[in-house]
Amino acid sequence: MSVMAGLRSGMRSNRATRTAMRDYDLLLVCAVGALLIFGLIMVYSASIALADGPKFVNANRFSFFNRHLVFIVAGLCVAFLVCQVPMQFWEKKALLIYIVGVVLLVLVLVPFIGRQVNGAYRWIPLGPINFQPSEFMKVAMVIFAAYYTVRKQQSMHQLKGVIPITLGFLGLVVLLLLKEPDLGAALVIVCIVLGIIFLGGASMKLFVGMMLAAVLGFIALIVATPWRMQRIFAYLDPFSAEHAQSIGYQLSHSLIAIGRGEFFGVGLGFSIEKLHYLPEAHTDFIMAVVGEELGFVGILAVIVLFMIVVRKGLDIGRQAIAMDREFNGLVAQGVAIWFGIQSFVNLGVCLGLLPTKGLTLPLVSYGGSALVMNLVAVALLMRVDFENRKMMRGQNEQAYRGNSINEYA
Repeated sequence: MSVMAGLRSGMRSNRATRTAMRDYDLLLVCAVGALLIFGLIMVYSASIALADGPKFVNANRFSFFNRHLVFIVAGLCVAFLVCQVPMQFWEKKALLIYIVGVVLLVLVLVPFIGRQVNGAYRWIPLGPINFQPSEFMKVAMVIFAAYYTVRKQQSMHQLKGVIPITLGFLGLVVLLLLKEPDLGAALVIVCIVLGIIFLGGASMKLFVGMMLAAVLGFIALIVATPWRMQRIFAYLDPFSAEHAQSIGYQLSHSLIAIGRGEFFGVGLGFSIEKLHYLPEAHTDFIMAVVGEELGFVGILAVIVLFMIVVRKGLDIGRQAIAMDREFNGLVAQGVAIWFGIQSFVNLGVCLGLLPTKGLTLPLVSYGGSALVMNLVAVALLMRVDFENRKMMRGQNEQAYRGNSINEYA
């Protein structure tokens, strides 16, 4: 009798624990919130002097702070809506989402539709804001690659399973991105797709072959383009007389800023390099300002926060796959790969470990469509986690699937 009583007590305890479980991962929410707040503070600090320059004559010291805050609020609103949509809906609409992304990439190349900045067509003007289709395409490829991998899971360890998505669907996207040109976005999307294919069941031999092909392809693109080759030479020696005042200017001043910061930094708001010395201090090179003002400690804190987000994404994906929700799991892991790769490249560029490439730091750098799409990706991750938790509670899927969405799925 005592044994049976103990078993009943244990079952009640487990049921109570599952019932008391939150609908979200608190540590993930705190890490994302910390990155957003930290990014808002650093955008204000990095952009405060831009109003004094000739490029932003109509701006004041709060202009970029206010716009960034508006984008955060807008992104959170969109993310809240995405969180209400069942993952089954995104799986059913994956091909349509991919097609919409490709159409947007085509439109940005059409004269009088796409906006040219510094010789690149990457934005579509929408009134007071500029929409960047490549950021939407990152979300689209996470969803579509997960959908395709689940559908072709039985053949993902063979060439016939991976060739269509890599040479067909991915190749088209990369070609359009290179026409803009936007090699950084192409690199991130290739990493997302190859990562999802590998996690979805591709053999190690096949994965290594695809990685080698991708690396050789990017090397060929760099060698075939003189200005990309110049970036490589500048990366190797940014302080040389040939590069310091030209193509190596950004990198050299980024390294100066981080060097000045040493261990604890010169203090929040006291950066010198942001005073019109370091270009794009509030976007691509915001980590250089972080390094100067907050030092090694500030950079380490950002790295730890991204490690939490990436680790949580991989864990949530693993849990979903363990519960036979392969699409959900691959989407979550795709988001983790995206944030991990892009943050690594951004930080590597600022530290001089990688050649200069125009990639923002997710959730931190100033930006409109990039920040909104980052929050959409976080919302997808949280939705997967939410559905995982509902299943662990043993609740009926119909209780949380969202019938109003399924009516249109």
